[in-house]
Amino acid sequence: MSHCPACGQQWHYQRADDLPAYLVILVLGHLLAPLIVVTTLSFDPPAWVEMTVWPAFALVAALLMIQPAKGAVIALQWARRMHGF
Repeated sequence: MSHCPACGQQWHYQRADDLPAYLVILVLGHLLAPLIVVTTLSFDPPAWVEMTVWPAFALVAALLMIQPAKGAVIALQWARRMHGF
């Protein structure tokens, strides 16, 4: 959709570039690292379990977070009247 159906705001010139991906990586890194350490120290799961569970969890979490992060970046641009880059 190239415009807002409610107000008609054009979105085609709003560009978030790589910032949403960087934000997702930053947040996931800070959330997953302590979880991995605590899980490993508490339960000592086999390596194959950790090598399948954590990447799958990170992938699903990143896919769930990327669209809201992009929306937040574009909303910040819009609120600051930056009109894209």
